[in-house]
Amino acid sequence: MTINCLGNLIDLSVPKVMGIVNVTPNSFYDGGKYQDGKSVLSQVEKMLVEGATFIDIGGYSSKPSAEFVSEQEEISRLIPIVDLVLKNFPDTLISVDTFRANVAKEAIQNGACMVNDIAAGSLDANMMETVAQLQVPYIMMHMKGNPKTMQSLAHYENITKEMLFYFSEKVALARSFGINDLIIDPGFGFAKTLEQNFQVLNNLELFQMVELPILIGVSRKSMIYKTLETTPEFALNGTSVLNTIALQKGASILRVHDVKEAVECIKLVSQL
Repeated sequence: MTINCLGNLIDLSVPKVMGIVNVTPNSFYDGGKYQDGKSVLSQVEKMLVEGATFIDIGGYSSKPSAEFVSEQEEISRLIPIVDLVLKNFPDTLISVDTFRANVAKEAIQNGACMVNDIAAGSLDANMMETVAQLQVPYIMMHMKGNPKTMQSLAHYENITKEMLFYFSEKVALARSFGINDLIIDPGFGFAKTLEQNFQVLNNLELFQMVELPILIGVSRKSMIYKTLETTPEFALNGTSVLNTIALQKGASILRVHDVKEAVECIKLVSQL
């Protein structure tokens, strides 16, 4: 199972790590940490040294009830950071975390190599056509509504069955546009209750039916820190536990704030 990033074939039969760099003032864990070039470069270098294959850069917080950010503001946050990272670490495989087609296009034209869309095209009708034209890998996440409304939409008769149907429809649509490299993301924390998040994780192996790489993003999320009655700052151990379970159930990419620990999870699970 491979994806093509800037002509590099990335083998996902061995799971890979995607490091998160949020250039937003309000992300739930690292909001405001990376607001200047020096801090961004320091974090990116740390992640690359620790073994990250991808760096995922986002300029729009998708936490519940996140405030609106204009398209131009999102572009102005993202593009200088993409340029800065590639100037200093030119071989970096950058994923851009956006649900807007124009933002994705700007980022790819400036050297990013992958689009990570929390809405799988639902929030921008031009997204899939744009990704197809750019011919880059496309991460499609499961979500209902948008960041402001998603938590009120966590109603399912059978969440796993409904998510599999969602992905089958999204994959068919993406293929109809001519997108070659697809990755699915169950969207932990997006339009899902605490209990539903664990139900999805428990059934994660069923998502291999889609026959696409699976990206898992549970890093320091509320399903961990609320269950443990702590805070995101103290949720690293819990993150490693859930990442380990996800790997055993078929995850191909771990999207994390803490690269070293995720790489260690992969190394240990690979010995089983």
